[in-house]
Amino acid sequence: DNYDQQQASLEGLLDKAVAKRLVSDVPLGAFLSGGIDSSVVVALASRHLDKINTFSIGFPDQPYFDETKYANKVAAHFNTNHQVFALSNQELYTHLQDMWDHLDEPFADSSALPTYILSKYTKQVVTVALSGDGADELFAGYQKHVGFERAFKGGAYANMARLLAPISKVMPKSRNGSISNKMRQLERFARGLSQDLPDRYWSWATLASSHQVKDLLSQEVKAQLAFPNIQSRKQAILNQLQGSSDMNDVLHTDMRLVLPNDMLTKVDWMSMAHGLEVRVPFLDHELVDFAFSLSPDRKIHGAFRKRILQDTFKGVLPSDLYRRPKKGFEVPLLSWMRSELSGIIENQLLHDNFIKEQQIFNPAAIATLKKKLKSSNAEDSAARIWALLVFQNWWKQYIQ
Repeated sequence: DNYDQQQASLEGLLDKAVAKRLVSDVPLGAFLSGGIDSSVVVALASRHLDKINTFSIGFPDQPYFDETKYANKVAAHFNTNHQVFALSNQELYTHLQDMWDHLDEPFADSSALPTYILSKYTKQVVTVALSGDGADELFAGYQKHVGFERAFKGGAYANMARLLAPISKVMPKSRNGSISNKMRQLERFARGLSQDLPDRYWSWATLASSHQVKDLLSQEVKAQLAFPNIQSRKQAILNQLQGSSDMNDVLHTDMRLVLPNDMLTKVDWMSMAHGLEVRVPFLDHELVDFAFSLSPDRKIHGAFRKRILQDTFKGVLPSDLYRRPKKGFEVPLLSWMRSELSGIIENQLLHDNFIKEQQIFNPAAIATLKKKLKSSNAEDSAARIWALLVFQNWWKQYIQ
């Protein structure tokens, strides 16, 4: 098919998928983050419904993470009945324990928290909400997909990353600002270039390497853990990538690993905690089949992600959406852990005495990680500490 026909097919399938999910005898709305995916869902829904309810959250304390101005533009453009829930750091903190109490197993994605709060407020108005989940995995929407594309193609960017690797190693890295985040990404990219595709995929999909994880554990626990069992599960997930250099294989692995174990689990748990039903038009089976029939260059071209999705709706969405950086749905973890959360970290869940009594973790490694969090080069320490806090809270609640 030519590209114009493919765009027409995509629009038709998506329109049908959204329309199907608007059938409801209870009040209905849509999440609207101001990114392309949720904006497309709202654009299509508003063809079928007048003044659809839309909901977003903002972080006024943290402008780098706040996306409300884009959501507001989309809402105005499609004349939706829009509500923004502005969350202060204090409010995030207030909901933290409630959210953790809804996790009956440890779940380390910190965006569960804003999803929990967004669902809580949304449920006060509607019972069903549509979301844009799944588009990134189908159409190559993540920064890591740009990394895979560049690694497959080689060329100038890959060479530059190799050259800059020694510099990026010593530069401050964190997710909390644009320059430090670029350095973090560059170093991860350079590290991945030297690996084969399955190992590269694994290292870009994880918060910590297996030796970093082992370092965190006490000798007693390391002796008991079934590492071969973990290895075989990992191999089953990565099988498809062996010897491949096809982006669709990477995306299919995302569909098998990331969607069911992270993204969809997060939305399902956090919405159902409030009795809110979330529907995902992008994962309509006809649409998924169509997406995987497309060649990778229709999805990603250099650093241009979700190419066909963006091109298809270029005439429909406000043009500002095309001039903005892609952001994940993240909590400002680092600054938060250095302020409101520091008490929980230092005096409760990761307190030295508690770690020693518990005998699961290596006290020295935990101390080093806490120190890294406070340093000027925080890297991914906030995400790792978040994972530990979730585990500790769960352990206290169910095991201790």
